[in-house]
Amino acid sequence: MPGAEALRRELSVRGQQIAAATGSLHELTAAETPSVIFGRGENHRHGNFYPASYRNICANQEWARRLAKVHTGSRRASPRAGWRWRELDCANSSDALLMNIFCCRRRVTNRALCSMLGVPSGLIPQFGFRPAIPLRNGKTDRTEIDMKLGDLLVEAKLTETDFQTAPAKMIERYRDLDEVFDPEELMMSEVVHSYQLIRGVLAASATGGSFCLLCDARRPDLVEEWYAVMRAVKNCALRCRLQLLTWQELTAMLSRSLKKFLAEKYGIGC
Repeated sequence: MPGAEALRRELSVRGQQIAAATGSLHELTAAETPSVIFGRGENHRHGNFYPASYRNICANQEWARRLAKVHTGSRRASPRAGWRWRELDCANSSDALLMNIFCCRRRVTNRALCSMLGVPSGLIPQFGFRPAIPLRNGKTDRTEIDMKLGDLLVEAKLTETDFQTAPAKMIERYRDLDEVFDPEELMMSEVVHSYQLIRGVLAASATGGSFCLLCDARRPDLVEEWYAVMRAVKNCALRCRLQLLTWQELTAMLSRSLKKFLAEKYGIGC
């Protein structure tokens, strides 16, 4: 999508400018629009993370596990000795952006932010949460959702092209599909779009919680996809537990220092 490619280009330029200005350890992918891959420098800082957030991530065993996931590009490239690229090293990573915001303190105590999200203050985020979404065969789908904060499930997007497609037979596995969605509104065919959003809504239905899409205001294509899925939800009570927030809206609730970091690195809140 043009929106995704334009945002990748912007983040690439910003990342390279930051790396040059700060001397941050980094490399570039070989793509036509190169992604900046940051690393941990000798000062124990990581160019892809807000300093306070990175300290808290490293101090929390559960959070730190997220740093270990290998970047697929490292198999095709030749990163310098002793450094294998990780997914959260990438300047385009929506997971890194999510953790920059929600790990700047060890608990989410920002009352304005919590009020916007509809959760109580003082919660500890869980990243890579695996909900048990019931399947028709009696088993459950435990595919990861980006973050759980209390009863709120969050899917985060930045430069991703879409919400993934899946064969209809994969969607039809879900026990509550017909109860939650109008199949005609979902435009079910051999291939179904917005698989991650459908799965997120089903997870919210199964857990009795809420589901939020976090995406960039510069990505109207993703916003439209989300509203198309919301329109297909039958239950009004469930629909009221679904929300869309942009990174820009969230940024307005953050500290001045974190706002400055997000503005320089991501162009959010400029």
